[in-house]
Amino acid sequence: MKALFIHGNGGCTASHHWYKSAARELSTLGLEVILETFPDNVIAHRDIWLDFMEKQLGGDSKVILIGHSSGALAAMRYAETHSLIGSVLVSACHTDLGDPTEQASGFYDTHWQWEAIKANQQWIIQFHSEDDHLIPVEEARFVREQLTPEYYEFKNRGHFMGSDSGGKDFPELVAAIKQKLQERNALSQLETQDVFTRTRT
Repeated sequence: MKALFIHGNGGCTASHHWYKSAARELSTLGLEVILETFPDNVIAHRDIWLDFMEKQLGGDSKVILIGHSSGALAAMRYAETHSLIGSVLVSACHTDLGDPTEQASGFYDTHWQWEAIKANQQWIIQFHSEDDHLIPVEEARFVREQLTPEYYEFKNRGHFMGSDSGGKDFPELVAAIKQKLQERNALSQLETQDVFTRTRT
């Protein structure tokens, strides 16, 4: 099972914010963690990023996507056409907010396929903060209404960057993913027991 981190645009890299810390924690859970700086990390053109994700994952459906900011956009767009285990959306939005760089990315050029995004994965977790200075909380709440994820809203975490409250760690994200994995393992054990019981009878 893989976990692919997708950082934000504006020159963000795999070494920024809480990515490395979360990646280390998730690797201890038995996940194959992929944390690399994406090409075109200033504008983050949709076609370049989705192609990079396709090559990294090779069409594997046993994957968890962890997208921050523009990375959350990439995670949602990828899920429109690919099967996943689940995704974590941090500081997600659904419009370009009138920003020229966001407009140039191409992520907003087509309508969002909300139902496909939901249908192609088992679960979605979403994080946002009321004081996010880049993406208004109303944007995240709209995404929440469309995707009905497991939603966590903070008051003082900003855009979940290194300079925001929380700094280099994001324990809530790790804990939420760990819980999903535990639920998955418990379900698998129940299914195995059920098969064993039916076989004996």
